[in-house]
Amino acid sequence: MNKNELIEQVAGKIGLTKSAATDVVEAVLEAITGTLVGGEEVRLTGFGSFRISERKASEGRNPRTGETIKIEAAKNIKFRQGTDLKERVNSRRSA
Repeated sequence: MNKNELIEQVAGKIGLTKSAATDVVEAVLEAITGTLVGGEEVRLTGFGSFRISERKASEGRNPRTGETIKIEAAKNIKFRQGTDLKERVNSRRSA
């Protein structure tokens, strides 16, 4: 599913115009992004949580040349699924 498909599903489920659904989806994504940028965790009960994880700087190797390169420290976003989501996905698979 891509962003446009998500917008169409939201519009259909709630009975909004595609334009209004776009505003809703954009607002939700912006709220999640802003919270993560601020260093806070986003917890959506039953769905899952997003959090920032920090990766330390390290050394690696260029696979083509074998040259040692420096990999800079970075922040990554991690998602941990909620119990309800996990159960729904797993029950769907076995059906």
